[in-house]
Amino acid sequence: MAEGAKKAAGSEVGLSVTGIAGPTGGSPEKPVGTVFMAVSLPSGTRCARFLFEGDRVQVKAQTADAALEMLREALRAEE
Repeated sequence: MAEGAKKAAGSEVGLSVTGIAGPTGGSPEKPVGTVFMAVSLPSGTRCARFLFEGDRVQVKAQTADAALEMLREALRAEE
């Protein structure tokens, strides 16, 4: 998804996030709070799985923070 975002935007960087913020939609294998994110750069794509706790608003806020931190770390490593 991050690679597709990068390509669609004509950018060198793509960031993607998907998951289950709740309050419903979870399963034993993927409980509410499960989030996957990826950063795609010219050097490659990094992806990670997270499990956040809290209500929908809290999960979304934690997701945004983690995605931006993942992007910052990837860009630092790219320098």
